[in-house]
Amino acid sequence: MKSIIVIPTYNEKETLAPLVGALFTLGVTGLEVIVVDDSSPDGTDDEVEKLRKTHPIYLIRRQRKLGLGSAYISGFKKALALGADYIFEMDADFSHDPNDVPRLLQAAEQGADLVIGSRRVIGGKIKGWNWRRHLTSYAATILARWLLKLKTRDVTAGFRCFRRRVLEHINLDAITSNGYAFQEELLYRTEQAGFRVAEIPVTFTDRRQGKSKLSNKDVWEFFLTMWRLKKGRRCDAQRKALI
Repeated sequence: MKSIIVIPTYNEKETLAPLVGALFTLGVTGLEVIVVDDSSPDGTDDEVEKLRKTHPIYLIRRQRKLGLGSAYISGFKKALALGADYIFEMDADFSHDPNDVPRLLQAAEQGADLVIGSRRVIGGKIKGWNWRRHLTSYAATILARWLLKLKTRDVTAGFRCFRRRVLEHINLDAITSNGYAFQEELLYRTEQAGFRVAEIPVTFTDRRQGKSKLSNKDVWEFFLTMWRLKKGRRCDAQRKALI
C-alpha cells in the first residue's frame, strides 16, 4: 500500500529538511512525499532537489503564489496518478506532529474514508495561539457546523488522511475556494457524498519559525464560502423536494 503526503510550501526552506527526515524515520511502508512549492524566494525548491537525492520526493514547481487550495489540488492529482492508496494533507512548519502520521493512517486502514487530526475532540489541543486566533477559529467552527450541518468537530483542520476513493469521487476541479476555506469546502463535499469521517486527537503547535500565512482575506473567504455552500445546500434540498 502506498501513502503519499502532500505538503504545500512557501518559504519553508528551514523546516522542510527536518520534517522530511522525521517523516522517513517513521517506518511507514510505501511512504512518499509531494512538495508543491509556490516559487518560494528563499530557495525551498532547491532544498527539495537536495532531499530528492536520498528520499522518494516529488516536486511540483509553480510560477507564483497561487494559494493553498490549488496547491493541494495539484498535489492530490499527482498523488492519484502515482497510485497512492492514502493521501495526506500536512503543513511544512511542524504545526502537525509527524509522529501522528501512523495514527491517522491506522484509522484509515481500519475503515475511515477521511481521518482528521482533530484539535476539537477530547484529547486534542492547540498550543501557541493568542485569544484572537482562538476566538476566530472557534466562531468559524461553530457557524460552519451549524449552517452546513457538518458532523465533524474540527472543520478547519489541515492535517488529514484520505482514502483515494474520496478524492476520485469528489470533483476537485469544482472546488472554487483557494485559501484556508478550501479545508471547509473539501470536508463539506466529503460529508455530502456520504463518506465516513473519523477524528483522532492531536496537539496543534503554532509554527516554530516564520510567520503565520493566515490573512484577513483568508478569514473573509472562509465565511463567504460558508454562505455559498449553505445557499447551494438549500437549492439542492429544494430540487429534491420537487422530484
